Amino acid sequence: MKDDEPQLIERYTPNERSNHWITAICFILLALSGLAMFHPAMSWLYAVLGGGQWTRILHPFIGVVMFVSFLILALRFWHHNYLDKDDIQWMKQMGDVLTNREDRLPEIGRYNAGQKLLFFTMVVCLVLLLLSGIVIWRRYFSFYFPIEIIRLSSVVHAIAAFVLICGIIIHIYAALWVKGSIGAMTRGYVTWGWARKHHPRWFRESIK
Repeated sequence: MKDDEPQLIERYTPNERSNHWITAICFILLALSGLAMFHPAMSWLYAVLGGGQWTRILHPFIGVVMFVSFLILALRFWHHNYLDKDDIQWMKQMGDVLTNREDRLPEIGRYNAGQKLLFFTMVVCLVLLLLSGIVIWRRYFSFYFPIEIIRLSSVVHAIAAFVLICGIIIHIYAALWVKGSIGAMTRGYVTWGWARKHHPRWFRESIK
């Protein structure tokens, strides 16, 4: 490494990044195809998966792939997402968070409280989407359930999808807001300065 190059620390391994992007690509396909099926005004989105018939066929299978991919991701990072007293204090100081006064905040580990809450929101939403999706999967499962359960599952599926889409929009915005976060998930590394500033406790633990 040249003297003028910043020191780097690994944030995500190649396997973790691949896992993340498989989940992300599946989410985009599912969100767009789901919106196409949700309302006639968005039917033009059927083209994403090759038309209406292919969308109805592929949407649930892609959903299963996304759930399995996210499950692997969740098992990998579960132990980093427990809320502790520092996270409670972090949420109480939301004003400092929004104004980037990070020097006033409790020391953050691998993830801050906002990232942890989003993680558990995704866990809940994806479980609801899987269970409700199985019920309304007409080709294989829906004939096992009474129409009332199918209707209820359709509502649950739509609400969980809406919450998940909102959560992912916040996730993307936060990644763009904190400069260097996108690079962590594309290249796998962040600078020591980035780690010290945004995740000081994780930084100290990583360089021991």
